[in-house]
Amino acid sequence: QVQLVESGGGLVQAGGSLRLSCAASTSIFDMNAMGWYRQAPGKQREVVATITRSGRTNYADSVKGRFTISGDNAKNTVYLQMNSLKPEDTAVYYCKMSDWLHDYWGQGTQVTVSS
Repeated sequence: QVQLVESGGGLVQAGGSLRLSCAASTSIFDMNAMGWYRQAPGKQREVVATITRSGRTNYADSVKGRFTISGDNAKNTVYLQMNSLKPEDTAVYYCKMSDWLHDYWGQGTQVTVSS
C-alpha cells in the first residue's frame, strides 16, 4: 500500500508564499500522474495542478502563474510552490498519485490565507 504524507501547510498573509511537499513511500517514477487538489469548506474538491511522469504539467485557471508543481524522483516527493497567495486559496490541500491500478491520496494539509 502506497502512503503519501503531505507537509508545508500553515497560516500565511495574502501575497505570501508556501511550499507543500508530498512524500511517497514508493518511487514516484512508478506513477503515471501526480497532482494537488484542494477542498474549501462547503465546496467540492477541485484539481489545482497535475504533473505526468513525462513532466507535462497542467494548472487550474485560478492558480496559473502563481503555483508551480514539480517532482523530485530522488526524494520520491512532489512539491507545490504557491506564490502570491490569496484568501480564496484557503483550503485543505491533498496530494494524489496514480499508477496503472490505483489512486492514492494523502491525508491533507491545511492552508489558510489571511487578508
